[in-house]
Order: sequence, then structure tokens, then C-alpha cells
Amino acid sequence: MKEKEDTVFDAFTDPEQRYRQRYVDLIVNPQVRETFLKRAILINSMRSFLNLRNYLEVETPILQPLYGGAAAKPFTTFHNTLDTTLYLRIANELYLKRLIVGGYDGVYEFSKDFRNEGMDRFHNPEFTQMELYVAYKDYEWMMNLVEEMVEKIAIDLHGTTEIQAGENRIDFKRPWKRFTMYEVIQHYTGIDITGKTERELVALAKSLNVPVNPTMGKGKIIDQIFGEKCEPNLIQPTFITDYPIEMSPLAKKHRSKEGLVERFEAICNCKEICNAFSELNDPIDQRERFEAQLELGKRGDMESMMLDEDFLRSLEFGMPPTAGMGIGIDRLTMIMTNSASIQDVLFFPQMRPEKKST
Repeated sequence: MKEKEDTVFDAFTDPEQRYRQRYVDLIVNPQVRETFLKRAILINSMRSFLNLRNYLEVETPILQPLYGGAAAKPFTTFHNTLDTTLYLRIANELYLKRLIVGGYDGVYEFSKDFRNEGMDRFHNPEFTQMELYVAYKDYEWMMNLVEEMVEKIAIDLHGTTEIQAGENRIDFKRPWKRFTMYEVIQHYTGIDITGKTERELVALAKSLNVPVNPTMGKGKIIDQIFGEKCEPNLIQPTFITDYPIEMSPLAKKHRSKEGLVERFEAICNCKEICNAFSELNDPIDQRERFEAQLELGKRGDMESMMLDEDFLRSLEFGMPPTAGMGIGIDRLTMIMTNSASIQDVLFFPQMRPEKKST
């Protein structure tokens, strides 16, 4: 009887059944238990890195009266006692910035965020981010911190900065490569998009066979071109910097480049793992950016941001120059554990309703 049971368990390899019955998956597949052990080590490594720098770990609301801090479609719910609509947070950025206004020099949070969007091997409706905000710093400083922290995580997990991710050998050793958004688009398409109008960008996207639609403003069109033509080529850890202002309504205008903001994304193994800014702390400029987002919403952009009056009020009290960063724990864990799907690094990923047998 024992041999028969082992035979059944050895065949437990169907991904859907493994995700639905994770308890069985953990019993019979020791490599799965090892993946989640490494995820815990990764989070502890990151936490210790931040705590040694005296940044404060905090908690902010998951249920929010207004959603913000990212371009995403939220989950909506209703609170009976307050008789009001609430949203599951898509990011915790605006609350963490309020704490910087309140006088903390550095705060971070490991947050469960929720986005009512598609599902694939890189996206789950519920996911984990670590967001960090540090006063009196900028995005250049934050780039140095990110590569130092991720290098440390790789060493803590593997004893080396080099890891295997699918067919790719990735090296997290500092320093990482850095390109501006316009440089990387020109490198991979041969076209300089500097100064292009929205109409010109639409025509360019179509000539490159990049799908666009009428709800997209300049920022989303540029992001679409980057995602289709550049991101798939970025294997080694790379910083993409200096984004168009239309793409980044919460980032500070670039100190020397007109029309751009001080923002970077870290791309690794063809996917974004980190997004960061020199944070916008001018309440007048921030209001104008929010109003531009409202106009995109009127055009049908379901991911445009809401106008948050209380956040604007907090900026009026005064937020010091601040560097902010969000890093995707699930995606970083995928790379660090050589996992092909986000479902492999979540104990209980979201699944379609199970079909009942008749």
C-alpha cells in the first residue's frame, strides 16, 4: 500500500493541482518548501539591511477612501457603517509620504497590494511590495542603495552575486548598467523620440507594430514602446532613468532636463523589479499632475490616478526633498529562486473557480 501511495504522490506535478492543493505540494515536493524558505530569507535580509540604517518599519491602511500611488485599476468594496465606498490599496506611497511630512527621516513597509487587472505568470491580483521613503535624498542616491541591497540579498541566499534564472546567468554585482529611457528606446529601435508629439508617437508605435489605443496619453505610448521593444532585451540588472513627465505624476521634475522627471526602474531578466523617484513635493505642481490624470480618466484610461485633496494638504505643510522606492518582492523572489511563474513563489495564488465534477 505504501508503494502505491508513493506512486500517486510522485505524479503530483500538474501546476494547477499543485497551486490548489499547496498542502500536498509541500508534503511531496521538498524543492517547493525550499523556495518558500528562500523567500523568507530574502525578506529578512531586506529588513535587516533597512533596520541597520535606522529606517522605521510601519503599517498603513489597506482599505482606503481614495486609491493612489500607482497607475492601476482597484478592487472596490463598501463599508456599511460609514455608508461609503472603499478601495483595496494599489500602493501605499501616499500614506508613507504623509509620514515623511510628519517628521520621520526614513520609513518602509512590506505591503500587500491589490490590483484588479489581468493574471499571468508575472501578475497576481494580490502581491507584495516593499516601499521605502527617505528624506533629504534623491533618485541617484536611491539607485546606489537598491543595487547594494539586492547584491546583499543574492549573497545571503546563494553565497555569490551570480545566480541562474531560466536560461540566463545573472550577476547582481555592483555597479549595474544605467541608461536613460530615451537612450534605451533609441538603442533598440533606432529612433530618437525626444520632443515627439502624441500624434507622432502614435504613428511611431504603429510603424513598430506596438499596439496602442485612443485612451493612451504620451506617457503610456512611450511605456508601451519600451515594454515591447526594449524590456525583453534587458537580462542583466539595469537601471532605466529619466522618464517623460507624462509617465510619472508623482515624480519631481528633472533638475536639468526639460520635460523629464527624476525616476528610475530596475529591470532584470526582462521585467521591472523596482520603481523609484525623487519625490514630487511641490503641492501646486502635484495638483496640476493629478488634474492631468483626471483628464486621462475622462478619455477612458481606467488606470489614471484620483485627485487626493488630503495628500495635497499634507504637501502644503511641507515635505522635505525625498527619495522613494517600491520593489516587487514576488518578482525578485522569482529571479532569486529560479522560478518561472509568480504562482511558484506565492503559497496560495489566486485561481479560477474550480470546476465541479458532474
